[in-house]
Amino acid sequence: NIFLKIVKVIVSSADVKLKSHQSGIKGGSITFPDPLENGIFIVQGTNIAEVKDKKIDILEETFKDRLLWNNKTGLFTIRGLKRNDSGVYSIDPKKGFSSIIRHKLTVYESVAAPAVEAVNVSAESCSFLCLVKKTEETTLLWYKDEEIINQSSSALSLPLTVHRHDVTSSYRCVAANPAENKTLHVDVRNICVELNSGSKSDPNTGRYMIIIPIVLAVIVVLVALFIRWFVLKHKKSTIQTQVNRYSDVVYSYVHINADRCSQRRNLPDSTEPDEHPGLRSVYYKLVQHPLSPPETDDHVYDQTTNFPHA
Repeated sequence: NIFLKIVKVIVSSADVKLKSHQSGIKGGSITFPDPLENGIFIVQGTNIAEVKDKKIDILEETFKDRLLWNNKTGLFTIRGLKRNDSGVYSIDPKKGFSSIIRHKLTVYESVAAPAVEAVNVSAESCSFLCLVKKTEETTLLWYKDEEIINQSSSALSLPLTVHRHDVTSSYRCVAANPAENKTLHVDVRNICVELNSGSKSDPNTGRYMIIIPIVLAVIVVLVALFIRWFVLKHKKSTIQTQVNRYSDVVYSYVHINADRCSQRRNLPDSTEPDEHPGLRSVYYKLVQHPLSPPETDDHVYDQTTNFPHA
């Protein structure tokens, strides 16, 4: 009887076509799309669970705590997927060979996240490499907006060249296998600095480069003019102060007699009140005012006659 059951399962599996191909990631979970109210859940010809009277009986130890059955939807879910869970799974409602539904499951390693490097930057173009750690059936793809512009299922790196007129588009590198994909968006304007500065996205950049130096030059000139005005004003004020000070000096001619003794005899009596009590010397040779340009000798000599107090 056991032999006949095995033959029956093998024959039924051979006669029934696959309904779908399912993909899962190691450590993830998968839910098969077809329900089972009463019947057997089979993998690779081995009964792993039986559903009866809205209850499930798990027959294989390896699936305990990993195989779930929803009594409302009738769907099977396997969680904590392992690589050796790959195989053909059959849902047999026990209504004949034609009622058996088969799904092929393949469990993959999780795809590695891609990385992007800028390998060459110039004023006209920028070159990138999309890199990924190789895993089973990993494909690398470059997208420009929603269009695939380069792809490879064998290389560990994938090149891309962006030209100046394409910098406004969006780019992303995708690492994918049949079960999942991981995406890295690339901001061309931040990575390719020269392309960003040379692009037409900001038409005022050139204008600012001209206006700013002009404004700075005007400010420097205005500051210089203000300093010159301030210095001249201060100098003029100083000269005016000096003029006012010298304008208080009173000049008078002094007549000198030939006989110095007569000078002494002609001096006023010291007993009389003196209009200028502090005067004790008489200058008899005067020189030009300091504010006037000199017209005579460079050296100035003064001669004084000292008179004793009475």
